[in-house]
Amino acid sequence: MAVSKTIKKKQQCYIAVPSQIINSISSSGLQSLLLSPKKKNPSFSVKLKLLLNNPRFWVLFLFVFGFVGMLKLWFNFETLVPFAPNPCGIFQEKTSFLNDHEVSQLSIGALNLGNEEKEEGDEKSEFWKQPDGLGYKPCLDFSSEYRKTSLDIVKGRTRYLMVVVSGGMNQQRNQIVDAVVIARILGAALVVPILQVNVIWGDESEFSDIFDLDHFKEVLANDVRIVSSLPSTHVMTRPVEEKRTPLHASPEWIRSHYARKLRRDGVLLLRSLDSRLSKDLPSDLQKLRCKVAFHALRFSPSILGLGNKLTERMRSKGPYVALHLRMEKDVWVRTGCLPGLSHEIDEMINNERKRRPELLTSRSNMTYHDRKLAGLCPLNALEVTRLLKALGAPKSARIYWAGGIPLGGKEALQPLTSEFPHFFNKEDLALPGELEPFAKKASLMAALDYIVTENSNVFMPSHGGNMGHALQGQRAYAGHKKTITPNKRQMLQHFLNSSLSETEFNRIILDLHRDSLGQPELRKAGRDVTKYPVPECMCNGTINHSST
Repeated sequence: MAVSKTIKKKQQCYIAVPSQIINSISSSGLQSLLLSPKKKNPSFSVKLKLLLNNPRFWVLFLFVFGFVGMLKLWFNFETLVPFAPNPCGIFQEKTSFLNDHEVSQLSIGALNLGNEEKEEGDEKSEFWKQPDGLGYKPCLDFSSEYRKTSLDIVKGRTRYLMVVVSGGMNQQRNQIVDAVVIARILGAALVVPILQVNVIWGDESEFSDIFDLDHFKEVLANDVRIVSSLPSTHVMTRPVEEKRTPLHASPEWIRSHYARKLRRDGVLLLRSLDSRLSKDLPSDLQKLRCKVAFHALRFSPSILGLGNKLTERMRSKGPYVALHLRMEKDVWVRTGCLPGLSHEIDEMINNERKRRPELLTSRSNMTYHDRKLAGLCPLNALEVTRLLKALGAPKSARIYWAGGIPLGGKEALQPLTSEFPHFFNKEDLALPGELEPFAKKASLMAALDYIVTENSNVFMPSHGGNMGHALQGQRAYAGHKKTITPNKRQMLQHFLNSSLSETEFNRIILDLHRDSLGQPELRKAGRDVTKYPVPECMCNGTINHSST
């Protein structure tokens, strides 16, 4: 944003001098200091000589000089414009360093200097208060029997497990966790998982494109042997492909069906591991799950680097909320729900569902209204807005939203953006060219969303799903950072009650969510330990147990 020279010449500048300095100067001394060199005075040189020889002048000069120096130390000198060498040019000079992207962010509030004072006050809002973690800390102390068995497992050179994982990044992540545990159960070395090309997004990313492979191997070195490829002794072996793994298989089932084949053939190939391994495992295997999910699966350096940059840009003005919005077209079709944007859009979703009934995930006999009241539908933008306001989110709250492009585009987000104008996604935060290496790589883009969301002060998903579940567990493991789980089943009836005043509505919604803000929650049978890491992976005590 350039400032024209003509405008700059017309500006008048005034230098404000503190009154203490003016009052400390005698009237005669002040007159001497303000003498104009252009004024004709035949005795000017004589007066100047007398002034320079006067000890009072030098005492006064040192006092003023020292006073200015003290002010420079006390305050941010850049903002102390009265003593700047070019007070009119300060803002113009700073603006010249902003590129086009930063200027555009300035216009939408990313650098809204005028609201700084208000935002600082909002940081003290009850909304940002974190839940009581009750002293729970990561605790991955494996049993002596597990550690003893590890010595033989990591030295094994005869059995290898190959896996092909499918779905989006977070679904693949879950399957990789289970692949490591299955390799441990079978006492086999794990070949680096193969990521199946997603037919929807066409993403051909490999494991090392998304995750830090060296770190993955290093963290699991004492649990499972990880190899990048089959050794030459097995490369010609045709792997036995097993497609009959049932849902929620136990370790005993895994051993009884796969161990003998693996010993005989040396290589076993498994596909479609989603939910194939039981959620209820022996303590050591549950801890291994947490170790893989929370320690071993670190994103690659390039993803982590940019993700941390985007995080810092969100943090630059204080705390922020991260929303995972599930408002894409396929989500509305699969869930059997309607976005409620318009009659035409709702009709389009209904027609799509009729043409492809196989896309409906479950409970096909339920009507849309029944699904909504049962809490099975994603929240739309208006419902997310009302929920955030009821929970005390200040209007100045900075919001990062993760997720695909919503059905209806920007108009679908309008209720949110009008109420919370500081609203950003990764495209808004990235500088020109920063996202180019990740273009058309859905898994890499999802990883960036994961990083910025994980580091937020408050997180809320509009619907369940792999990312929401993974982040809930990750944030719990990191110290139970505030995570809002919308109580959709109980709150939606109040959303539909137009007779409630805003005050009464807010009171009811706040009361419904007092125990849904990320507090420690014990895992129940059938639940994933990577979503509920207490008590298997977190201990309630003062000792921070080893995680290796």
